[in-house]
Amino acid sequence: MPPSEIGGGEMSDIWGWTDPLDGGEYAIIGRYAGTSFINITDPVNPVYLGQLPTHTSSSVWRDIKVFNNYAFIVSEAGSHGMQVFDLTRLRNVAAAPETFTEDGHFAGFGAAHNLVINESTGHAFAVGANTFSGGLHIVDINNPTNPTSIGSFAEDGYTHDAQVVTYAGPDAQHAGKEIAFACNESTVTIVDVTDPTDAVQLSSTGYSGSAYTHQGWLTEDHKYFLSNDELDEYYFGGNTKTHIWDVQNLDAPVHIGTYTGTNGAIDHNLYTHNGYCYQSNYRAGLRILDLENIASASLTEVAYFDVYPTSNSAAFNGTWSNYPYFASGNVIVSHIENGLYILKPTLAPPPPPCPTDLNGDGMMTVVDVLMMLGDFGCVSNCAGDVNDDGMTTVTDMLALLGEFGFNCPE
Repeated sequence: MPPSEIGGGEMSDIWGWTDPLDGGEYAIIGRYAGTSFINITDPVNPVYLGQLPTHTSSSVWRDIKVFNNYAFIVSEAGSHGMQVFDLTRLRNVAAAPETFTEDGHFAGFGAAHNLVINESTGHAFAVGANTFSGGLHIVDINNPTNPTSIGSFAEDGYTHDAQVVTYAGPDAQHAGKEIAFACNESTVTIVDVTDPTDAVQLSSTGYSGSAYTHQGWLTEDHKYFLSNDELDEYYFGGNTKTHIWDVQNLDAPVHIGTYTGTNGAIDHNLYTHNGYCYQSNYRAGLRILDLENIASASLTEVAYFDVYPTSNSAAFNGTWSNYPYFASGNVIVSHIENGLYILKPTLAPPPPPCPTDLNGDGMMTVVDVLMMLGDFGCVSNCAGDVNDDGMTTVTDMLALLGEFGFNCPE
């Protein structure tokens, strides 16, 4: 959908909302002069429902996140604060496109570069704002139309972007705590924000070749963090680089490697979902990486959609961001100049269960050995036939013994 069909002007950030009543899917896209809402439930026939104008002036930077059926919107426009919009109003738009009004507003900061929400706690984190040295401005949004400031973290200066989670990774010392993974211009900085009035920095780690630590996202098991650097390609040349961090010890994260892409485009925003990393890399478009071998710092590009086919050079055109979390598998992509793209990747299905895991408990144990012995010599419809030769033989037993004691890949 070109800009002329969704409110006009240049585009910026994008996020999504799924209506819990009927599963309807909606794109929320930031624009120079406001925020637009598009029903993409039928992705071939999307419907522009209307726009929420900026709270003050126009701005290139506008960022959106969603919590509890409300959209929360910040901008670098002066005195903008945080707009709150009730997304359930999109269910019954009488005469699209409408010009909406905001349902709430937070004026505890003016301009902000970005917004982060931990949906499990109902805490929002404005970053790059004109408060707390541009660090974390922590806001309780559990009453969405009446947000309240509850804390801050300013000790490491300006935060450009972040992800905040209720930690469920392997570092037992921090299990269940609210942890911020912040991209702070030259470092990845990890902060315990469980007590927002007394946030504690756990680590701040730089890396070789940094130019501007921009944004990043955890793998879903909270073991690894992927980050991008917005200016290294621009200043130093070379192809797109994705930095890979082992964060299994939050107090001492380790930069374990760098994935180098297939072209020289600048990377901007990335997100992880179901074992893949979805990257918006400006002129190179949407790039999708398989994370199966991330433990060895090895990523593989498995799909892409080039939204700027005339060039992949290191310039600030093309895609700003993407949202890959719809149940339909559709991915929405914002294009600065060209508007909204709705894409459907064709990705490999998850790996099948281990054929040597005969009882399906996720492990190869003595139980599987006993089951195979009970089936040994079978010549038709054999439960222990793991090599698909129609029989249960010593070959199948050797395959099982070779994997004995291992877990099936998740």
